Amino acid sequence: DTAATVTGRVSRTVPAVPSGLVTAAVTSARALRKEVGGFVAVDGIDFDVEQGESVGFLGPNGAGKTSTMRMIGCVSPITAGQLRIFGLDPGDDGSAIRARMGVVPQADQLDPELTVMENLVIYGRYFDISRRDSRERASELLDFVQLSERAHDLVDPLSGGMKRRLTIARSLMSDPDLLLLDEPTTGLDPQARHILWDRLYRLKQDGVTLVITTHYMDEAEQLCDRLVVMDRGHIVAEGSPRSLIQQYATREVLELRFPIGDAETHETDVGGIGDRIETLPDRLLIYVRDGDEALAEVHRRGLDPVGSLVRRASLEDVFLRLTGRTLID
Repeated sequence: DTAATVTGRVSRTVPAVPSGLVTAAVTSARALRKEVGGFVAVDGIDFDVEQGESVGFLGPNGAGKTSTMRMIGCVSPITAGQLRIFGLDPGDDGSAIRARMGVVPQADQLDPELTVMENLVIYGRYFDISRRDSRERASELLDFVQLSERAHDLVDPLSGGMKRRLTIARSLMSDPDLLLLDEPTTGLDPQARHILWDRLYRLKQDGVTLVITTHYMDEAEQLCDRLVVMDRGHIVAEGSPRSLIQQYATREVLELRFPIGDAETHETDVGGIGDRIETLPDRLLIYVRDGDEALAEVHRRGLDPVGSLVRRASLEDVFLRLTGRTLID
């Protein structure tokens, strides 16, 4: 299996866990708070990420998920509360934590004037990996992310999907125990996203702990064992994708599309058809057990929407229920 080629360990020295602090989680936060210039970005949240888990932080822009990721990544100090990564305090042991962590930022930070291989080898040297070992590790990782044939090409002409795969390969040069991915597939086409999902799924199977932020519902369902839904600095729900949908949405959703601005005028016309109604600028979402029967009732009431759709409930519906907003504002 190709995934098995990326498990070689890198030697490193890690401080002992402070006496008296017991935690089995890779990452643990209690009453974690972050203020920036008087603005509260993260407001007293609690969460744990266990070894081998894939946990997604879900929410619209401004929810606090990126601020949370920056604190976990030891690049932004906490304002209050407690945060432990590998049992260590990021304020005291940031270097030791970062040595065991890989980071895939929103924007690729590759050197476009170097080759694909050179980007990896030079990055490996930052972790005191010998040049020989760096080249061996880079070759394994390029095979893993399906870029071996581009090893000696410059980075600049690569497609967006290739650059994201290379960024992931670079984040794995130190053989991290924890991988942070901030919006890993933003801007990629569907084929590139699916290739990336496959690589990340293989890493999870290999025991790497993943923490992911994303706007994409399908990505969250594909990659995450558990989701932490954030809004305005708070955690508003937590659970597996399936459990969140079961808890906060009905089995099916009937979408009724109307001309822009007309949807709200039809709210009373569909009253009582479903368990609840969400009104968007161009459509009504009716949460029901049986979408076909609900649509038949709409027609019996003489309504003639521009379009209609019966679908399964999704994480988007969960977020609407919890916050009154869509995930992408």
